[in-house]
Amino acid sequence: MLYKKYLKRIADITASLVMMPFLLPVIGICALLIKIEDGGPVFYCGKRLGRDGRIFKMYKLRSMRVNAPDLRNADGSTFNADDDPRLTSIGKIVRKTSLDELPQLFNVLVGDMSFIGPRPDLPEHVNYYVDDEVRKLEVLPGITGYNQAYYRNSAEWKQRIKNDVYYIDNISVVLDIKIILATIIGIFMRKGVYISGSESERGINGKQ
Repeated sequence: MLYKKYLKRIADITASLVMMPFLLPVIGICALLIKIEDGGPVFYCGKRLGRDGRIFKMYKLRSMRVNAPDLRNADGSTFNADDDPRLTSIGKIVRKTSLDELPQLFNVLVGDMSFIGPRPDLPEHVNYYVDDEVRKLEVLPGITGYNQAYYRNSAEWKQRIKNDVYYIDNISVVLDIKIILATIIGIFMRKGVYISGSESERGINGKQ
């Protein structure tokens, strides 16, 4: 498909360049507040799985305290909750508003990510893909995607992968526009931003 192979990437580059002048000041203000609060690093750089299994560094504004422990849900996904003690005061705000994701504009610009696509998994998660789940790696991961638009963090990991494969099989301009609109609505409604361990009882080790 022309859109999937070429036009989507052109749209990503164009949108990144257009949005940069407007969003860089927002990133700068958030970075300053993060630095003022505890003096730690402004950005978090985490290794993630990209297209074709290539590992890249994904950028985010740091929302957690320095050297915070890595907590996971039963399905292997990152634990997050409204009362997560690891979050800084500024971190709670940037997490709720999704401002922490803005630095991924740089990932989009250099070709590590797309605006819309499956959210990237941790590198070790590739060991838990079964059957056609590895197809998630056929496209660039996204800042937002089908799951983020319609479920945020409320779906368990295996279901999110199924949704990602559905998206890959149905990529179109219309679907991407729907995802963008649903994502914006979801951010303002703040639905499904947080997921507790009890909401993610079925793990990546086959306990479904």
